[in-house]
Amino acid sequence: MRFALFYHSLISDWNHGNAHFLRGVCSELIASGHSVRVFERANGWSLRHLREEHGDRAVATFYGAYPGLSSTAYEPEDLDLDSALQDADIVIVHEWNDPKLVGQIGRHRAQAAYRLLFHDTHHRALSAPHELAAYDLSGYDGVLAFGERLRRIYLERHWTTRAWTWHEAADTRIFQPLAPPGEGKPLDLVWVGNWGDDERTSELQEFLLEPAQALSLRTRIYGVRYPADALAQLERAGIEYAGWVANFEVPGIFATAHATVHVPRKFYRECLPGIPTIRMFEALACGIPLVSAPWEDRESLFEPGRDYLVARDGAQMRAHLRDLRADRDYAQTVARHGLETIRAKHTCTHRVRELLSLCEELIAET
Repeated sequence: MRFALFYHSLISDWNHGNAHFLRGVCSELIASGHSVRVFERANGWSLRHLREEHGDRAVATFYGAYPGLSSTAYEPEDLDLDSALQDADIVIVHEWNDPKLVGQIGRHRAQAAYRLLFHDTHHRALSAPHELAAYDLSGYDGVLAFGERLRRIYLERHWTTRAWTWHEAADTRIFQPLAPPGEGKPLDLVWVGNWGDDERTSELQEFLLEPAQALSLRTRIYGVRYPADALAQLERAGIEYAGWVANFEVPGIFATAHATVHVPRKFYRECLPGIPTIRMFEALACGIPLVSAPWEDRESLFEPGRDYLVARDGAQMRAHLRDLRADRDYAQTVARHGLETIRAKHTCTHRVRELLSLCEELIAET
């Protein structure tokens, strides 16, 4: 099949988690013999920030890590949809696109033979529903939602007549164990995540900063959008802040530490239960023991307590991290179980198979 994908960015993952999954899906589609063209707006928000902070060298490292991937940059006023989509069988448009473009592609679909899907991997359907309501999806064949609760929202609010759950997953070409478990690692705890817009400030304090400080854990944090007060908190807790890291370098970072944690944002914990962030899939794929702050696995993606440990509060987070540090055999058992679950159910290979099956059904409806 010939795929045309409109996403915010393939090249930049600066505060742009969807790039992780997009890269894995594209890699798997190409490896399976399909044609893939990715379109991203020229000098988009994420890519602009990446270049401003880290220069073109950061862009070059992307091509070094993914030599088979590339994208077509476009200016909205110059985009020729007839040319871009003339050979496409499947077109997918991500929710982080301008509503005008979303509508234009929907109208173009009415005179074309391809199948058209909208892909949502965010919480705006609940946190900012007026923004999603502005998207005209009438020309789309349906919506790919990254969780069952989100899928139902699209149907309940009549934004679409068809929607499918399509969870994110780990790109196991990149995310895999890079070091044996056990002693000799320079860090006790590592966390990769962005501070963001105060969506989980108190949770980060309770489940990450305070346990690391109380246990005197050798801890390092990577991510962006850390305000001055957050950096001051890290310094007081004795935690090293290492700034932005390219996502494809994260497996090497996980290999330096004995454990990591998962701290879901408020909207995913309270409003969209059952949807973990992609970083949880990626951490488990790297074979690192993981302790999670509370979230409800309504869709039975994992086995809580076996694939990862669950901390109901800061005290239990401290207890779990203490146990993992003290008992390396126990830590290895947890890590191994999580890795096996990822490999059995949650790789980009699994998700591409799901996508291809759906696309075949849509094409057969002709």
